[in-house]
Amino acid sequence: MAALMYKSSPLLGFRAAKNHLSIFPFSSEAVDAVRDQLRAFHLSKGTVRFTTETPLPEQAVHEMLRHRVAEIDERGIAPKRRP
Repeated sequence: MAALMYKSSPLLGFRAAKNHLSIFPFSSEAVDAVRDQLRAFHLSKGTVRFTTETPLPEQAVHEMLRHRVAEIDERGIAPKRRP
């Protein structure tokens, strides 16, 4: 799975399957924060599934990302140093 990272923590993962696409915010709380905006989509704890014919609302994705960034910032994770 491909994933965007923020402060050495996974921010948002992506995956393509045969019949759908998925994003993974690595947080059930991030999904819950936008659940009302995603009633037309298949949701599970930390996954949102959609198709190219029915893309996710941009605002919902932005809100999930803001929520996830806040979670990572609250944990105070320091970036890993690369050799």
